Amino acid sequence: MNKGFADNNYKSLKTKKISSNEPQGRLISWSPWPPANFQTRYPAFPFVLTVLIIVIGQWYFSLLK
Repeated sequence: MNKGFADNNYKSLKTKKISSNEPQGRLISWSPWPPANFQTRYPAFPFVLTVLIIVIGQWYFSLLK
């Protein structure tokens, strides 16, 4: 073994396979966000976003009157 460099045993210990049921990668291939497991982690996100848009929209239209 050369000093200052890792040998093959170190490399094989360093690389571990990730075994998970969660999908890996991205929902949109070219986008850095959202991750593929976003839908399983935050299932209420579309509902909450819709309610938030409606509330902000009502507030905005009440200011126009």
